[in-house]
Amino acid sequence: MNPGAPNYPMASLYVGDLHTDITEAMLFEKFSTAGPVLSIRVCRDLITRRSLGYAYVNFQQPADAERALDTMNFDLIKGRPIRIMWSQRDPSLRKSGVGNVFIKNLDRSIDNKAMYDTFSAFGNILSCKVAQDENGTSKGYGFVHFETEEAANKSIEKVNGMLLNEKKVYVGRFIPRKEREKELGEKAKLFTNVYVKNFGEELSEDQLRQMFEQFGTITSYKIMSKDDGKSKGFGFVAFETPEAAEAAVEALNGKELVEGKVLYVGRAQKKAERQQELKRRFEALKLERLNRYQGVNLYVKNLDDTIDDERLRKEFSPFGTITSAKVMMEEGRSKGFGFVCFSSPEEATKAVTEMNGRIVGSKPLYVALAQRKEDRKAHLTSQYMQRMANMRMHQMGPFIQPGASSGYFVPTIPAPQRFYGAAQVAQIRTSPRWPAQAQVRPGTQGAAAAYSTGMPNAYRAATRPPNQSAAMRNSISTVPRPITGQQPPNIQGRPLGGQGVVTATGNRPSAFKYTPNMRNPPQGLGIPNTTPVQQAVHIQGQEPLTTTMLSGAAPQEQKQMLGERLFPLIQRMYSDLAGKITGMLLEIDNSELLHMLEHNESLKAKVEEAVAVLQAHQAKQQVATQIKKE
Repeated sequence: MNPGAPNYPMASLYVGDLHTDITEAMLFEKFSTAGPVLSIRVCRDLITRRSLGYAYVNFQQPADAERALDTMNFDLIKGRPIRIMWSQRDPSLRKSGVGNVFIKNLDRSIDNKAMYDTFSAFGNILSCKVAQDENGTSKGYGFVHFETEEAANKSIEKVNGMLLNEKKVYVGRFIPRKEREKELGEKAKLFTNVYVKNFGEELSEDQLRQMFEQFGTITSYKIMSKDDGKSKGFGFVAFETPEAAEAAVEALNGKELVEGKVLYVGRAQKKAERQQELKRRFEALKLERLNRYQGVNLYVKNLDDTIDDERLRKEFSPFGTITSAKVMMEEGRSKGFGFVCFSSPEEATKAVTEMNGRIVGSKPLYVALAQRKEDRKAHLTSQYMQRMANMRMHQMGPFIQPGASSGYFVPTIPAPQRFYGAAQVAQIRTSPRWPAQAQVRPGTQGAAAAYSTGMPNAYRAATRPPNQSAAMRNSISTVPRPITGQQPPNIQGRPLGGQGVVTATGNRPSAFKYTPNMRNPPQGLGIPNTTPVQQAVHIQGQEPLTTTMLSGAAPQEQKQMLGERLFPLIQRMYSDLAGKITGMLLEIDNSELLHMLEHNESLKAKVEEAVAVLQAHQAKQQVATQIKKE
């Protein structure tokens, strides 16, 4: 940040707990009543574009943002109360724990608004949230972040131990996860409660007490039982001192009571603590397995239905020692993919090189190194982001950054007017003062819509030169048009290029006086024509198309005129794909499109190329769908 820059007050709000169907337009309609809104952005998933349940609303004035926070917090939108707080771009305030309070043992009926109303009496609240499950039901605990540490301490002093909806709540300082784990690790060394299992249904509570009382004084013991009174096979023993509990664990853990039953004795853990420990073990095993099979495990797909484990092993055995080969099955039928694991990375690399694309059965195999689901998802995400960036660059122009996020922006500053002096006007008036307007032929307004959608991005990249500027791509549209009055009349009574000029037909005298140096003089007037006659493209059912007609039309009309003539030609080759192929070809330069209309071989080659791109695009979509299902 520039230290000399002015410090503008914050006017940005975070809006959470949103329904997934809420859009930027709905939020604009809601928040614009509080004051002028600069921008609104609903945060969405990169792949599915589904709302993540929160948004950011930026106001012009901080007073308007504060008014919205005070009057609209917990209002219902689509039947769900929204949660508004100041947008904190710097996460250090949240992570520091200053002013942050943890509340537990909350009644299930207490929601965000009820907790906000309870704790707002102690100071300004930055954020307030009751933890909820996927169904929107309270988990019985929540967090309140105060603006100052004094307000947080005051709330702990006043509310801790109070009855809220007839339940005694606990209010204390928020402890970050790392500190809690460290504290639990220290407590784990000192324990008095022992968990005992795998002793069968025959052991009674008296026998359990006699087994453990030799290690120290027991304060309580219990065997858990079923509804019918039978033992569940596990229980708890609580000692007076940690030393006695530790001695019992060391002496009895792993002891065989009866034949085939090995006793387990260990520290009693809470459910969350036990789940965390199991998760750590699972992650360690997963990492070990990943390192063991890194570079040697192959993913094979597009398998024929007749290929089983033995056939898969047989096909890959010439490349090295196979430790495992498995075709994935579902209800006794092959899912079309499987895995082959070699003993060394060199053997796996050789198998990928030789087997990828080889036909086994009736299908060509796809063979590659196996990836974890997380890595594959990250790779597909990066590919998707790259495609989206390319689309934005093509559609929105070079001044939009590829990584910029889309949002709902409200224009508030009018575009400045520009005034030119007489000398400047003389310099910039290089085109006709009153250019002739291109006529719009009736019945062609929606013609381009039939073939303007569905074009894969790969074809744009393949058909457009990489460094070609916009001026070069639209070279035909920038050809200077003749000034009205110099355009000669058409003998057949139709204006050339769609321009409205006076015509001379039959024996009617012309209203114009022609000079020897005029452009394109009409024949039969005794003036030598020094300009060659333009060649026209003739398509059955369409009027002849010349470059003069094309240059006299707007850029969008140029594409429409070319598309009207391309579509029937392509429809003869591929009737079902004519619309998509036409839309794809219209991305090419107009000069090349004219060449294709004149030369059928060139058109046929481009159409075949477009069909290949379409087929590759469809195959890629099928692969993405299959990966998503897996």
